[in-house]
Amino acid sequence: MMKLEGRDVTQGLKFPEGPVALADGAVLVVEIEGARLIRVAADGVKSVVAELGGGPNGAAIGPDGKCYVCNNGGFNWIHAADGYARPHGRADYYTGGSIQRVDLVTGAVEVLYAACGEVTLKGPNDIVFDGNGGFWFTDHGKSYDRLMDRGAVYYATIDGAFITEVAFPLITPNGIGLSPDGGTLYVSETETGRLWAYPVAGPGELGKQPWPSPNGGRFMGGPGGYQRFDSMAVEANGNICVATLVNGGITVFSPAGEVLEFHAAPEGYCTNICFGGDDMRTAYITLSGTGRLLQVAWPRPGLKLLHQRSAM
Repeated sequence: MMKLEGRDVTQGLKFPEGPVALADGAVLVVEIEGARLIRVAADGVKSVVAELGGGPNGAAIGPDGKCYVCNNGGFNWIHAADGYARPHGRADYYTGGSIQRVDLVTGAVEVLYAACGEVTLKGPNDIVFDGNGGFWFTDHGKSYDRLMDRGAVYYATIDGAFITEVAFPLITPNGIGLSPDGGTLYVSETETGRLWAYPVAGPGELGKQPWPSPNGGRFMGGPGGYQRFDSMAVEANGNICVATLVNGGITVFSPAGEVLEFHAAPEGYCTNICFGGDDMRTAYITLSGTGRLLQVAWPRPGLKLLHQRSAM
């Protein structure tokens, strides 16, 4: 086990997630509790890009240079005496989830998708673009009263004209990522602590495992013991880095599913990781409970996302 040792780029964020490293050294993050998209400059200065409402959760830059946001519709919140925050159930103001598109220059926000056919989006969580201009995203679902939605994975295009469900059912699907060659889609489940893999057959098309796979995915592995999975990033060599809750840290899997490393974080709500810097060896990690964006030197280069450098 290794420790994540670095510096806080900034503090005081309201449950940050979805980091996106930009070419100028800034990092975009969403605030789930704050319901905003924030730009954090390299010197830590924060500025509001857009007010999003609901519960913005994951973000990615599209081929048009705009930011695409998975909005889960919002949570209620519990705050400890020391300020530590954690989400609790579906927000009292919840009306549904959506995929939003944000113009990073003007701050204009539009809803691209709120449903797939007759199925409304419940709690979109994380997103990754492919080489065809479309994107894959997870719908984590919502827990409320004594009920919990079953989640799904979707594929959609940026023109708002096509969305399709590609994997169902999953139990709280969260992180999503693509292998360096784009041929494998990875999905993590929060409450089960499972990592799944699917061969990509084409835009919006996945190969599926037969029963007893509950969702068609190939089981890759889990963290061991009681831990939960959040979002992920992929290294240039194909390793999958999954943000891990409870003990808190980053679990690194090989493409074959072997747990290679665990990088321990200073808190349990270690929710997201992304890579940036000229050599892609800088990791930005959200420590959501305490509202921090952590910067650490990573031992290997991360995978440069397709449109990562198209926004400033």
